[in-house]
Amino acid sequence: MTKKEYIESGVLELYIAGALSEKESQEVYEMMQKHPEILQEVLDIETSIVKLTAAVVPNNSKYTFEHLKSKLNLSDNKEVKVIDINKPKSNWFRYTGWAASIFLTAGLLWFINENSKLKSQVEIAQDNKQLLEQQIEEAKGNLEETEKLVAIFRDRDIVEIPLGGQAISPESYAKVYWDKKTKSIYLDAQGLPEPPKGKVYQVWSLKLDPLTPTSLGTIDDFISDDNKIFNIANINDSEAFGITLEPAGGSESPTLEQLYTLGAVSTS
Repeated sequence: MTKKEYIESGVLELYIAGALSEKESQEVYEMMQKHPEILQEVLDIETSIVKLTAAVVPNNSKYTFEHLKSKLNLSDNKEVKVIDINKPKSNWFRYTGWAASIFLTAGLLWFINENSKLKSQVEIAQDNKQLLEQQIEEAKGNLEETEKLVAIFRDRDIVEIPLGGQAISPESYAKVYWDKKTKSIYLDAQGLPEPPKGKVYQVWSLKLDPLTPTSLGTIDDFISDDNKIFNIANINDSEAFGITLEPAGGSESPTLEQLYTLGAVSTS
């Protein structure tokens, strides 16, 4: 048990109230000797109890000894008969005040602790609600995007061009869906490996005779994009498409030694 947990356990209040066994009281005393924080907490609790008790203990001047002395017409020279009272009833109110203060203090500590727990639970619930709302919005967005892609891929006017792996990476593959009406392509690059640090994939539109490459741009968000489908503008009369690995920022012309995939547009 940590010092914080020990302080919050309520054992210090019971110690002050005298409600612990001798062994338990000795343990609290030893903890007070070892840890100044616990000693200070005991002093703070005692101070609070004294302040609370003062409100219920009679402190009116009419209860002072001098006042009672005058009422009884006692003088300093007169012999006073002393009556021994074994159990003074007047102290009952003082003890009641101490007990009430102890229970009130313990109740306040419990309330503060429970209020702190409740506040923490409310904050967690609010965070979970915001996270759930965010996930719902993302799911809606993903669903709408998926439905859009399905519609595009099923469009009979879309030209589908498979891109096969080349010498540097025979296992690589990709696919281009060319929408000539919107002058754009959808590139499915799921079959490409993750590019090394400082490198990016660059997409090319090719004319074959003579070989004329035109850059369609780099895929800078390849790693962060989960579905690996990219919408790219293409105003060219393409005869083939290729993907090379280039330095970050792209190249003016394709590095043929880093050609990962290539595919020609079917003429049939």
